[in-house]
Amino acid sequence: MKIIGLTGGIGSGKSKALTFFKEKNIPCYQADVAGHKVLNQDPTIKKQLTSYFGSDIYVNGVLDRKALGQLVFNNPQALDYLNGLVHPAVRKDFQEFVGQQDAPFVISEVAILFENEGQHRYDKIILITAPESLRIERVLERDETSKNEVHLRMKKQWPDSKKIPLADYVIENIDWPETEKALRAVLSDLEDQYPAKET
Repeated sequence: MKIIGLTGGIGSGKSKALTFFKEKNIPCYQADVAGHKVLNQDPTIKKQLTSYFGSDIYVNGVLDRKALGQLVFNNPQALDYLNGLVHPAVRKDFQEFVGQQDAPFVISEVAILFENEGQHRYDKIILITAPESLRIERVLERDETSKNEVHLRMKKQWPDSKKIPLADYVIENIDWPETEKALRAVLSDLEDQYPAKET
């Protein structure tokens, strides 16, 4: 089975692009969603997190993501600790997900694919891009946050110019009908390269 990575900077529209593939019945995986699930449901990880960050990190058994975000945002050591817990657990969860699929390829949405030097794990990579001003606008509409916070989050990610040479497909997501057209072309190409087994 082939693994197709889907990535893009904050506000690029990668999750909406993933929805396109879901609607076409392609098995899809969201690393961020899996990460949140692990942090909320894995008793060992919950114990390690409370031991490191304090019990206030969970409210009624549910992780306070905003509080955790503030604790790790400007603390590289804390972020490394968090990633050291989450990434191996998500990789294990992903392998289990892949093992349950009967399809020629799966799409895995990963926000910081290149930043974590994860490109070698994928057979093909789809990069969703958009102008920075539009990405900021989208995030401000979507999240309770400030322009400054969005800029800080963007600084943690590579610029598109650095990602583009490493991607197999690059789709600029400004106008959704045009984006959809480009996604259809990518899907068609993937299906040609990795056809479904005849039954």
